[in-house]
Order: sequence, then structure tokens, then C-alpha cells
Amino acid sequence: MESAQVIEIKEKELVAEAPPSIATSPERFINRELSWLHFNRRVLEESVNPGHPVLERVRFLSISANNLDEFFMVRVAGIKAQVREGIAERSPDGMTPSEQLALINKTVSELASDQQAIWRDLRATLSDTGIMLVDGHDFTKTERGWLEDHFLRNIFPLLTPLAIDPAHPFPFIPSLGFTIALQLARVSDGKPMNALIRMPGKIDRFIRMPQAKDEPKDGGVHLIPL
Repeated sequence: MESAQVIEIKEKELVAEAPPSIATSPERFINRELSWLHFNRRVLEESVNPGHPVLERVRFLSISANNLDEFFMVRVAGIKAQVREGIAERSPDGMTPSEQLALINKTVSELASDQQAIWRDLRATLSDTGIMLVDGHDFTKTERGWLEDHFLRNIFPLLTPLAIDPAHPFPFIPSLGFTIALQLARVSDGKPMNALIRMPGKIDRFIRMPQAKDEPKDGGVHLIPL
């Protein structure tokens, strides 16, 4: 029979090796930022649901992208501010701001990659239903003429190039705006120059091409990105 002293020593070893109680462990919490990203993943999954009409699937994809924009503007911006200020306090789930940011970047990278893959599949599905996105490489002379006229009449008058140089403050770029960054070269001496062109929000991001005269009425809709 074991002595009382040996039994007491073994009981102490069992107590020392016992895992921490879940009631006091940070593991009992789910990180709120990662939880939100998992929610947005579920929104994205609706875009591959064959039970939804194709345009509804595109809408779910768009919602997931808009959600991600807001997530970065508000929540990721807040975490980056903490990292910039050197704050290392752990959240209830046991992670520092830097650790949270690393996991967010990894999760978002996978999410964004899946968004692009789903969009490629949806473009093919849209084409099958008569909604085709074109890039202009195969346009006829008539179609190119129509596009040039549309640009000069409806888009060009609204564009204002903004120079970027030491003599001017950096132009304000609005959140969720569409801005083109340009690297230019001066004609006289080849000196490099930089500029921005903001796209006004009221310009449609997709332009519907007119139907060709020899095209059947059910030939579908052709859209070209701005």
C-alpha cells in the first residue's frame, strides 16, 4: 500500500498538470474582428448559392466587398492606431493589437482571393445569361467611334487632373472614391511627373454599349467598365 505522503505528492502533481479552467482562460472568447470576418465570409458564401438568381449572387458579392471596405476604414484603422502608439495591452481573447493585425491580414488575404475567384465565375455565368462585360479589344470601328464620342461628351468634361509635386499639398483622396494615379513624362525634356484624376461618383462605373444594327434583339447586353 502506498503511504499517505506518496499519495499527497501525486495529488499535488495532478493539480499542477491540470489544464487551466476555461472559465479563466482567454480562449473562452472569440476575437471580435475575426468573428466579423467570419460573418462576412458567410455573406460571400451566398454569392455561390445556385438557388439565388445570378444578379442576386452578384449583389451578395458586392455586399461582401463593401463590408470589407468599411471594416478597414473603421476597425482595422483603430487597431493600426493602437499599434502606431505602441499599445500592447491584450484584448479579452488574449491577443495584442499587433497579433490581431497579423491574423486579420491573413484572413482578409484569403477572403479577397476567394472574392476574385467567385467574380471570375460569376462573369462567365452572367455571359451565359446574356449580360456580357467587354474590354474593347475586339470592338469595330463604329463601336470605337461611339465610345470616343461618349467619352468626350459625358466623361472628359468632368475630369480634373491634379498634379503631385513639392509645390502643392498632396490632394485629398475621399474614402471609397475612384482615383487614377498617373506617372507622366514631360514632352519637352522627359522629366517624370505624377498626377491624380478623380472620377466623380455620378459617373456610371459600367457603360452600356448600343446594340449593333445587324445584332439580333435578344443578343444580350454589352457593358464596358469605365
